[in-house]
Amino acid sequence: MTLTNELKSLKKIECPDGKCVLSVYLNTDPADQDQQKGEWKIRLKNGLKRIEEYIEASGDKEELKAYKNLKKQVDDEINGNRSRLAKGVVIFGSDHENLWSAHYLQVPVETNFYWESTPHLEELEKLQEEYPRSGIILPNNDEVRIIDTSLGEVNGEWRYEFDSGKEEWNLSDGMGSADRTASGASHVDKFQQRFEENKHRFYKDMAQKVEKIRKDSGWSELHIVGEAGMARTFKEVLRTEPAGMVEKNLNNADSSKILGEVFK
Repeated sequence: MTLTNELKSLKKIECPDGKCVLSVYLNTDPADQDQQKGEWKIRLKNGLKRIEEYIEASGDKEELKAYKNLKKQVDDEINGNRSRLAKGVVIFGSDHENLWSAHYLQVPVETNFYWESTPHLEELEKLQEEYPRSGIILPNNDEVRIIDTSLGEVNGEWRYEFDSGKEEWNLSDGMGSADRTASGASHVDKFQQRFEENKHRFYKDMAQKVEKIRKDSGWSELHIVGEAGMARTFKEVLRTEPAGMVEKNLNNADSSKILGEVFK
């Protein structure tokens, strides 16, 4: 479940007696000047240690035991998923209601640690305002990729392929354009020439589908990613003004890389 969808349920969690929820916001952005040597590891260790020392000073052994269990879970989670680290990590954990929520975001977060009776959501709500639910559109000659995103995570993804015979866009069954290209170079060359000659009209038809998805999904903004000519043409046919545009061909790139380029 995405962090956006979890937010409502997180707001309902409250410890019946005292503090029992650990909230972790960790900046792991390699582009951050303060992260050039993996300083996040030191900040993670020190942040968790400070809370432990605070609980030790209170003398509550049961609370300390519960916290140490969560502290180990956080250490294991992050150190076991180093390959997934992007710009930020957000974790909520508690023995109460078996709460465990870990998310690796493509948007930066400010490092903070909280031990409270409820999940600390103030930073998360600010991130939601800064990175609202959005659509990323990646136009290509015979394919348009669409990513539904919020809070630096992917909520959903679709690919539309252009049927040159019917001159219409259809939701893909999973076969990528690279696979189709290998079937016949001469056919592809003719199709690309025809598509280039009618690109504006063909993209306009696809733009109508995008506008419908935008409305149905509740996107606050759109972003376009693609080669300069295709990206600019698609921008022209959209009714909605894009919030941003990345002029790079990333159609076959991993979604995490695409989000990283959009939300630099």
